[in-house]
Amino acid sequence: MKLSLLQKQALRTGLIAVFILLFIGILFWFFINPGTFEIVLAVIVYLILIYMLFISQMKKFIYLQLQRVYESNLFDNEPVLKNRSSELDFERFIQKIKKFAETKHQEIEQLHDRDDFRKDFLGDVSHELKTPLFTAQGYLLTVLDDSVEDPELRKKYLERTNKSIERLGYIVKDLDMIARLESGMKLEQDDFNIVKTLADVFELFELKAGKKNIRIDFKEPYAFPIMVRADKEKIEQVAINLISNSIKYGKLGGSTLVSIEPHSVHQMIIHFEDDGVGIQKENLPRLFERFYRVDKSRSREQGGSGLGLAIVKHIMEAHDQEVFVQSEPGHGSTFSFTLNKAV
Repeated sequence: MKLSLLQKQALRTGLIAVFILLFIGILFWFFINPGTFEIVLAVIVYLILIYMLFISQMKKFIYLQLQRVYESNLFDNEPVLKNRSSELDFERFIQKIKKFAETKHQEIEQLHDRDDFRKDFLGDVSHELKTPLFTAQGYLLTVLDDSVEDPELRKKYLERTNKSIERLGYIVKDLDMIARLESGMKLEQDDFNIVKTLADVFELFELKAGKKNIRIDFKEPYAFPIMVRADKEKIEQVAINLISNSIKYGKLGGSTLVSIEPHSVHQMIIHFEDDGVGIQKENLPRLFERFYRVDKSRSREQGGSGLGLAIVKHIMEAHDQEVFVQSEPGHGSTFSFTLNKAV
């Protein structure tokens, strides 16, 4: 019959205990004429020896068991727990195991969260692509129908088809940008004048802002360059997305004013302040999520991909910078982000 490690250790401990008892008995029998005191003393000594023997054998057993754990592949990714020691600190080991278990629990929770996020994301992407795709298909099928003979009506349907296809293009382009940002796209950081860069972005929106009579300008004039260090192209994209949103949800005859000021010893902060519809407080924490829309029906009417603010967040995180938002319904919103000053 094959004995387990615990049975072998118990058998070994029992044999040693019997040997010690025989040794004490032989010692008394041949060399000592024991009295009551000597017998009591011998019993006490024997109990102490058995106790010490038990403790040492239990430590040895636990150590052998731990060695088997160390030699397994359970802790291959945990070099701290793979370290072996001839002197075991059980309390410390237990703390390490607890920390290891907590870490694994957190990893499992993160995997569950990612799985839920993946499902939600796929559902959102499917819905966002389906809407303009089916709309474009519907108009094209109508135009291909010979019953539509009015040239003006055909042109109207084709224009709406083109608008839906443009929206599909926005979604695909923005999804590609987010994918590249998340995969660790390399930033080409350099020193540049943020005032000049923002002024160039303002010019891009002259026509679009003019349709709603919205003024886009600096809150105050900047007579001298303000030099920052970042990826100029990506920061331009951030400014474009923020100004585009301010126009999209801005009121007729309103304004979007940009200000630049020191944030810390090594940082500047850029504010984009509009006087548009504003955002409810409960919507602010989710504002930078992909495809999250405060007013879904109204947002889709305005066009765009629904990924603009998510891209802003990814770009700023890639720069190790922060992005903030403050808003009050009916009184507009202020989006801000930080940038490092030029060296």
